[in-house]
Amino acid sequence: MADPDAYGPIDFVVLEFPADAGVPDTANALSELVEQGTVRLYDFLVVAKDDSGSCSEIDLTAAEDGPLASLRAFAGARSGLLDADDVTSLADVLDPGAAAAVVLYENAWAAPFVAAARGEGGQVIASARLSAQQLMDALEAAEAVEAAG
Repeated sequence: MADPDAYGPIDFVVLEFPADAGVPDTANALSELVEQGTVRLYDFLVVAKDDSGSCSEIDLTAAEDGPLASLRAFAGARSGLLDADDVTSLADVLDPGAAAAVVLYENAWAAPFVAAARGEGGQVIASARLSAQQLMDALEAAEAVEAAG
């Protein structure tokens, strides 16, 4: 039986889009991950940055049509882990005139693995995330070493 106190790693991702972009494929892909139990969604919010540099959260419940309508299904995903300070901090990384989807999720696929390790006396003592660019750089470096050898 799974340990109800075992969780997978918690991650967040910020995806920047042009403010007027429709994102149905992104919404469908996230829906599939949630439905398959791969991730557990804790928070989902959309933030827009105007040309003056001010960021504000977009009310997805009001997105009945338009570019963000496909994200409306995630409007209720709020755990309280993300707050107004997080929205404000996005002003530093978001381009003016852009919108960002902020997704806080648990890697639910890992919970049984963590529970099994805990059952055998193990514990998670560190976790880190590599960016896609870091992975590509490492693979290219390894290929260069292999080609030179």
